[in-house]
Amino acid sequence: MQLLYTLVFLAYCSSPLSALDNGLALTPPMGWLSWERFRCNVDCANDPANCISEQLYMEMADRLVMDGYRDVGYEYVNVDDCWLSKKRDDRGRLQADPQRFPHGIKALSDYIHSKGLKFGMYEDYGTYTCAGYPGIIGHMEIDAQTFAEWEVDYLKLDGCYAQPKTMDQGSYPEMGRLLNRTGRPMIYSCSWPFYQIYSGMSPNYTAISTNCNLWRNFNDIDDSWAGIQSVIDYYGNNQEVLVPHAGPGHWNDPDMLIIGNFGLSYEQSKVQMAMWAILAAPLLMSVDLRTIKKDYRDILQNRLIIEVDQDVLGIQGKRLYKDQGIEIWARPVVPVRDNFYSYAIVFLNRRTDGTPSEVAVSLKDLGLTHAQGYRIKDLFENQDYGVVLPDTVFKANVNPTGVVMIRADVHCKFHVVNNLYKVLDLK
Repeated sequence: MQLLYTLVFLAYCSSPLSALDNGLALTPPMGWLSWERFRCNVDCANDPANCISEQLYMEMADRLVMDGYRDVGYEYVNVDDCWLSKKRDDRGRLQADPQRFPHGIKALSDYIHSKGLKFGMYEDYGTYTCAGYPGIIGHMEIDAQTFAEWEVDYLKLDGCYAQPKTMDQGSYPEMGRLLNRTGRPMIYSCSWPFYQIYSGMSPNYTAISTNCNLWRNFNDIDDSWAGIQSVIDYYGNNQEVLVPHAGPGHWNDPDMLIIGNFGLSYEQSKVQMAMWAILAAPLLMSVDLRTIKKDYRDILQNRLIIEVDQDVLGIQGKRLYKDQGIEIWARPVVPVRDNFYSYAIVFLNRRTDGTPSEVAVSLKDLGLTHAQGYRIKDLFENQDYGVVLPDTVFKANVNPTGVVMIRADVHCKFHVVNNLYKVLDLK
């Protein structure tokens, strides 16, 4: 297939946005989160290895260290719903289920910190969490102080059992202020826009990005290729609304990485990793790190793609092209030279017709016009193609439900190894 269309890259105009005043999440957070893989399994009597318990989180912390995840940037171990006791203690404080967390949350926090990791917690804006445990309404100040005493580094605040119309002026902004007031630095993850969108409202993203470090816009991800595609579609179809509000300290969150579970093939797992990096997304794995296969661990630990996700410019990428199952996405990254961005580019094939599809396009067609060219590198194959001029034609052979991901770094010297007639074949 030949792409002979000129694709105009939409300009990235960024006006200063005031992020939550905590100095955190200057790049998207990376870590591990229990929800998608382990859900609300509280049956420790019959399934002790997989229930929501202090043992599960301690084992995942161990794996982050032993298996190299911490070394490439995954640093948070995040508890999700169902950790709580059904009742607060006699002082009105949150408490963990005593059977599943017999040593208490502070002891778990200490263990995770002893591994050189950071500790994340879950609570809910409403009267109850989504699974029916105590929420924060009426207890925000004491809960913020409790999280600080437990040395929490990251708080995810859900939005079940709450009125979406109250979120702009209600507990989401107030809880952020209370967290700051404790003096304990805590990343603040909100579900604020998702619940408003679900109820038919249009979220005020300026307010959200001012009050939260990251936020959910779309459905909970499930363990399926269909789920991944629905997220990709949502972010592509709404990019003009979402992209301007992402940046250092405040991120759109398309939800967890499900790589290594049951629902994605190897090629589809590469798609999620590449697309989450293009979207400047938090990289929060939700997988059993004790049993994950090496091929999938290698995807999650791909340093070249993590470097794109963690790019210091913090510019969320956009979809440039979509036709007949083929998409092209791009994200501006460093280095920036002569006012020209470098780019990370994904060629995505959503077809299922059994054979790779050839995508042919020049750098110029993608809006990459720096006269001295770009150094091209394939980020999954770790292959350097040298410096090429804007007229260079790519032929990317992209597997069904797969990706080719490249990086095009602006070249700083006029030393070009390929001429304008060069055809570059990417596998």
